[in-house]
Amino acid sequence: MNTAAVTFQKILDALLSEDKDFPRHYLQEFSDIGTDELQNLLDVWLRIKPSRKLTLLEELKSLADADTLVSFDDLARALLTDSDPNVRVHAIRLLDESEDTKLISTFLDMLKNDPDVNVRAEAANALNLFVDLGELEEIPEKTYHEIEDALLASVNGEDDVRVRRAVLESLGYSSRPEVATLIESAFHREDPHWQASALIAMGRSADDRWEEDVTASLISDDERVKRAAAQAAGELSIRSARPILLKMLGAEEDADVTSAAIWSLSQIGGEDVRTYLENLLDQTEDEEQIEFLEEALDNLAFTEDLDRFELLAIDPDEVDEPNDFDNDEDDEKE
Repeated sequence: MNTAAVTFQKILDALLSEDKDFPRHYLQEFSDIGTDELQNLLDVWLRIKPSRKLTLLEELKSLADADTLVSFDDLARALLTDSDPNVRVHAIRLLDESEDTKLISTFLDMLKNDPDVNVRAEAANALNLFVDLGELEEIPEKTYHEIEDALLASVNGEDDVRVRRAVLESLGYSSRPEVATLIESAFHREDPHWQASALIAMGRSADDRWEEDVTASLISDDERVKRAAAQAAGELSIRSARPILLKMLGAEEDADVTSAAIWSLSQIGGEDVRTYLENLLDQTEDEEQIEFLEEALDNLAFTEDLDRFELLAIDPDEVDEPNDFDNDEDDEKE
């Protein structure tokens, strides 16, 4: 028996043990898991306590978000057909950055046929990546239209409202004319859940038609709507939203709304933003908040560099200026 097999057996034993917490340093071993190791894990999977399974998958997701070099795709694919709907939900989340087009048919099938509403909603959410890739022409056009048609059928269907809201959010990336109508209809509902979903779709649309609606929603009384509006303002780079977002940094009580405003400002950039974010960084002692603000400042630097590049790309001295060669040609024609 080789050392690798012994090591993975220790990992399986730790998973099966209910006496101790699962060691976090073992999480890395599930990245790019080998065929034999995956099969050994699946062989004992039913014997692992359900709560321990979910904790494992949540910790794997946290690691994947923090470390771009790890990949748990093989494990996640194997768990998409698990009998526990909570496991299926977490498996889909582990695949949220996978661009493997083979997943499209699986997610569409789960959206249409999975008996659990949370799984259907998560499948709808996962498809947003492929709608985005479709708009960028990075997947076959036929495949993209199949995704759009399925999502449009779902949002106009009779599924649970949570599923249809997730579908609307994923459709936000689509340029199909009917999508804008769906977004507008959802936004004008009295239900703040629908309004928030509409705002998320607006943010994904790259369409400046929504600027007024997004900006007005920044002062909503509902925290969900306000948070979604803050996110959309950043994704759409709405400069007119900057004063409201800056005011939120000192006045907003909801931490999630404040975080959304901070990140949005890092996407918009402009006057005073760096000063405000640096002041917040100086005033906080919370390690997670420090890390988040540092990431926001890094993103702001990217935004500022992009703005400078766009300014340099247009030379006003070369715009619409006649040249001597053109004048010479005109003289010859006369």
